[in-house]
Amino acid sequence: MEFDSDWLTLGRHRVCLRSPGGFPTESMRTAVDVIRIAIENNMSARARLVDVAVREEKSYDISVGTTFAEDRLCAPQLESAIATVLGLLPAQVRIFVTVVTQEEVDLHFGVYERMLAEKISGLPPIRRNGDALSAHLDADALTR
Repeated sequence: MEFDSDWLTLGRHRVCLRSPGGFPTESMRTAVDVIRIAIENNMSARARLVDVAVREEKSYDISVGTTFAEDRLCAPQLESAIATVLGLLPAQVRIFVTVVTQEEVDLHFGVYERMLAEKISGLPPIRRNGDALSAHLDADALTR
């Protein structure tokens, strides 16, 4: 069991909280809620908060996924605004915006949040039972 990360659902956002020093704290959850509100009110409706990692004491790396390329333009202003609300220096908040195409979303059968988590957080892709079964049968055939 991993004690350095936790998954949190906030509205339409499915967020992975990562803290190398141990389990994410309540203050980190509060910071994530502030970040979520900033993203929802300043980026497009397709922007999703995907990953928040604590780098050092009170320094945050924030990963956002979107299909709207212009969302990248507001990241520097959001970094400053979030840092101010959290009482941090602007250099202590970094936002990384990953833009994906609608075709990539369509290949994931419209499961947008899961696709962003796979692409940004390194989550393994969901395997269908048929794929797992055929991989198992192929491995059996090789051992005979």
